Amino acid sequence: MTVIATEGLSKRFPRVTALDRLSLDIAPGVTGLVGANGAGKSTLIKILLGLSPASEGKAAVLGLDVATEGGAIRERVGYMPEHDCLPPDVSATEFVVHMARMSGLPPSAARERTADTLRHVGLYEERYRPIGGYSTGMKQRVKLAQALVHDPQLVLLDEPTNGLDPVGRDEMLGLIRRVHTDFGISVLVTSHLLGELERTCDHVVVIDGGALLRSSSTDDFTQATASIAVEVTDSDAYADGTAALRETLEKAGLAVATAEREADGSPASGRVLFVEVTGDPTYDTVRDAVAGLGLGLVRMEQRRHRIAEVFRNDPGQPNEAAPPPDPTSQPQPQVQHQHQPQEGGSGDVV
Repeated sequence: MTVIATEGLSKRFPRVTALDRLSLDIAPGVTGLVGANGAGKSTLIKILLGLSPASEGKAAVLGLDVATEGGAIRERVGYMPEHDCLPPDVSATEFVVHMARMSGLPPSAARERTADTLRHVGLYEERYRPIGGYSTGMKQRVKLAQALVHDPQLVLLDEPTNGLDPVGRDEMLGLIRRVHTDFGISVLVTSHLLGELERTCDHVVVIDGGALLRSSSTDDFTQATASIAVEVTDSDAYADGTAALRETLEKAGLAVATAEREADGSPASGRVLFVEVTGDPTYDTVRDAVAGLGLGLVRMEQRRHRIAEVFRNDPGQPNEAAPPPDPTSQPQPQVQHQHQPQEGGSGDVV
């Protein structure tokens, strides 16, 4: 079963190709759509909602044709826009009730669903205050609530963490994950921050210049590498146990690099080594070296890619010494791919 399917989907404007023969099959779950600003993400969402016609190709959402059944799609799909579109002079309760009524719910059901949905997104007494006095995080929660209030089968979330601080982003990502795990609603979430998708999504779709670069599960993106992460404590004999271990392992013929970042993207302490695995004896060599130096072994675990590394390096060639980008920033790593960006495209994917 697929919730979204496109075949040869294109959208051309006089001077820009926004989508270029895009073919996708998106299954139920939480799917991340990643691309730089101008990559075609918002254009794709408008076409999927039946709000903008495609230049060529076809698409279906929940089995409904976007070209002829846009109204039926919007009844079954929730949409959280990127831009600030909330009326400042009404409360969250009034606004979400109105959106529920617009979706076809009767008055009593609209009020009941609104109360439940606003509680789910973490708005309590604040829901009775005018939206104009809300923080950015509260406004994002209202936009999420109105997308969920009519109990859709699928929600399309366009850059839902824009403008949020790190704590607000974490909370919003948790809410997005719960939309699927608690209510069984499929999610398509757009972002230009790779770390967010890695933590939230089951599947990731990458587009650039309107063309598909890659579509695969998050597990495939972050598959285990042929290296292990090793962290040790110092000893009385070695004030810098990490340096001593690295020297010993290199003398044993192993390739070793120092980790610049932890798996979650935070700066590493400088005490984590990446050791290339050439076979089962590698583990024995590391163990014996740690014991021989009298160091304490904190961890020895198989390392996994971060999604950012897929775009920083050729497949199978992780650059261990290069730090992946900070997930709270908006870096522009070079993309390794076979598709060339179209004229007017955005260039690199972040």
